[in-house]
Amino acid sequence: MKVCYAPNTRAVRIVWLLNELGLDYELERYKLGDPAMRGPELARSHPLGRVPVLHDGDVSLYESGAIVEYILARHAPGRLAPAVESEEFPRYLQWFHYAEGMIMPPVNTLVVETILLPEDKRNPVNAVRAEKLLARMLDAVEQGLEGREYLAGDFSAADIMCGHACIVGSSRLTDRAGRPNLSAYVERLKARPALAAAWDA
Repeated sequence: MKVCYAPNTRAVRIVWLLNELGLDYELERYKLGDPAMRGPELARSHPLGRVPVLHDGDVSLYESGAIVEYILARHAPGRLAPAVESEEFPRYLQWFHYAEGMIMPPVNTLVVETILLPEDKRNPVNAVRAEKLLARMLDAVEQGLEGREYLAGDFSAADIMCGHACIVGSSRLTDRAGRPNLSAYVERLKARPALAAAWDA
């Protein structure tokens, strides 16, 4: 498998998943907004300059949630996701798509506006809006974690989808005292070697 990416949170969770599963992969890095991503040579495999992209033989995927689902189904059946027939599966699926659709957009905005863009190009209004939205999302995660070590199973793809979002969010939002479940969850995730390797990549 080959992962083409620019430094963003969507790529981190894909690399995290590959590391967690112990799968072999190759990384191809691009700078954020690199004009080369929009050149005719790459347009065929990176439509509209999109990253991350997963190439796996004849398969190419461009949407991060679909990439995670594909990796689990093709390269890790039965690992990091509850069995479809299990009682945990509906909860897992709920969190998986909740994280992708609700939590990740404000996280991506925060990362771009506070880390990746030069200071003179950042939009502080966007960052403030994203922080407010993310605070509401993480309140829901706090409630979902009540009485549980992880969102689904021992450690699932649902955790990978929202785990590093929680890490980014908790580092940006100051009210961690009001979210003890989330704080404990973040510390457990930070201790996983695969996550550290994904951030380093």
